[in-house]
Amino acid sequence: MISNPSAETPVASKLEALLNLQRIDSQLDEIRRVRGDLPEEVRDLEDEIAGYEVRVSKFDEEIQSLNDQIKQRKQNAKDADGLIKKYEEQQQNVRNNREYEAIAKEIELQRLEIQISEKKMKEAQYQIELKNNDIAGTKQRLDERKKDLTNKNTELQTIVGESEADEKKLVDERDKAVKPIEARLLTAYTRIRGNVRNGLAVVTVKRDACGGCFNTVPPQRQADIISHKKIIVCEHCGRVLADVDVKVVA
Repeated sequence: MISNPSAETPVASKLEALLNLQRIDSQLDEIRRVRGDLPEEVRDLEDEIAGYEVRVSKFDEEIQSLNDQIKQRKQNAKDADGLIKKYEEQQQNVRNNREYEAIAKEIELQRLEIQISEKKMKEAQYQIELKNNDIAGTKQRLDERKKDLTNKNTELQTIVGESEADEKKLVDERDKAVKPIEARLLTAYTRIRGNVRNGLAVVTVKRDACGGCFNTVPPQRQADIISHKKIIVCEHCGRVLADVDVKVVA
């Protein structure tokens, strides 16, 4: 049992309101079912494309950083070359071997700086080539995903366009349908819908069985359901049993 009947609203009216809401939601479910996984596929493609774009942007930033390093290394090598020339001129005017050897060491250090700079520039250039290859591959996949997204969006828009008016009408109906339903009942209804695979939270008894799980409903319980004195749920699946379809005898 979900709730006790209130004096203001007869149980029969509550069940009728719930059945009406279920009818609307089932029609909305059918419209959205036709769309299948397309909306999710579109979202996944949009996320994947965004990821590729971030990746390309990151590669561009890394390449810019490597180019800055190359620029700095070139300047270091140029500065070192200038110092070598300066030191070589100073060597011509040394007064003793100690000064000569000290300047020779400075020259050697600057030559080593040039070698290191050249090595680092080659390494940076190699990294740039690798990243450019990564960018090319990523952009190729990005272009492919963008084409896929365009196709999926076109397909989705076609399907949505075919049912857009009906869906809007049903959404408007649903907004009106929920107003007379008590908050506790609406919460229970929403919870049940979320727990069942077919979205049926409110069903009728058909051929002595629950219209949701198809388990047998005993005659006495059917009598209680028909009386509409209280809200009864299926003891097997928890769905609301709103009414019993009366058998028509020919």
